[in-house]
Amino acid sequence: MDATDPTDAGPQPAKQDSLAAPVAQRCGLVAIVGKPNVGKSTLLNALVGQKISITSRKAQTTRHRITGIRTVGPTQFVFVDTPGFQTRHATALNRSLNKTVMGAVGDVDLVLFVVEAGHFTPGDAKVLSLLKPGIPALLVANKLDQVHRRGEIAPWLRDMQQRHDFAEFVPMSAKNPKDVQRLFAICEKYLPEQPWWYGEDELTDRSEKFLAGETVREKLFRFTGEELPYTSTVVVEKFEEEPSPQHGRMVRIAATIVVERDSHKAMVIGDKGERLKRIGTEARQELEKLMGAKVFLEIWVKVRTGWADDEARVRSFGYE
Repeated sequence: MDATDPTDAGPQPAKQDSLAAPVAQRCGLVAIVGKPNVGKSTLLNALVGQKISITSRKAQTTRHRITGIRTVGPTQFVFVDTPGFQTRHATALNRSLNKTVMGAVGDVDLVLFVVEAGHFTPGDAKVLSLLKPGIPALLVANKLDQVHRRGEIAPWLRDMQQRHDFAEFVPMSAKNPKDVQRLFAICEKYLPEQPWWYGEDELTDRSEKFLAGETVREKLFRFTGEELPYTSTVVVEKFEEEPSPQHGRMVRIAATIVVERDSHKAMVIGDKGERLKRIGTEARQELEKLMGAKVFLEIWVKVRTGWADDEARVRSFGYE
């Protein structure tokens, strides 16, 4: 029995009254929002303690509402990483991404508004305009380690307070474990007292099939750099698992990389198939660590011209 779960307590004998009451559980939703490439996915992975959201120097890599769960003491934090709000190119894909962001910021207990410390762009302003009154928001001034003149941060913070009534300022670096622990302590008091929604050891509500597609997509962007348009995507066609006497568990995955032009397909495959092979090898190795299983991964590349501006196809590829 979980001693902190009030639903399991039952009638207690009178002598128990002298014991200290258990610490009440807290649980709530925390949205991580910001323009593309300010470090939202890196922050989510640091908060969860494991990689569940893909990271890339290429902007606009996160495309789904990804939930990360972390239980610290009596408090369960349910973090929602969102796509960077899109202000360029009004395609069906971008409309879907923006709808995801707007849905996330309106139904949470706390918002982490992530910006690069010392900077504020029109893209940041657009995301800031989406924040709902009545929901506390923390200004997370990320990438503090890249600020060379710390004295410039104080006037910048005063300027930011004029832009929005932030509950608190949190200058930090998502890559600094001490900063991440400090953020937990700050967020905790904004979450309501209520039972946890997930098991203590759960890290995400996303399936392994979803994480497989995201992992392939991350490697795709990593090995193509700025050459490949961000509209490329990955669809997992097959995800099957079976017991294995040697490995305990075996997972067979078939994935398709979808691009918009034949020239993009050639770019992904690379000379004599070398680039596609590297994408597959690195994705398989990472998935084996993530799943604790032997993974067999097959990847194909297909051309679907104009898919990112086709509402039906965007939905068929798993976007909301």
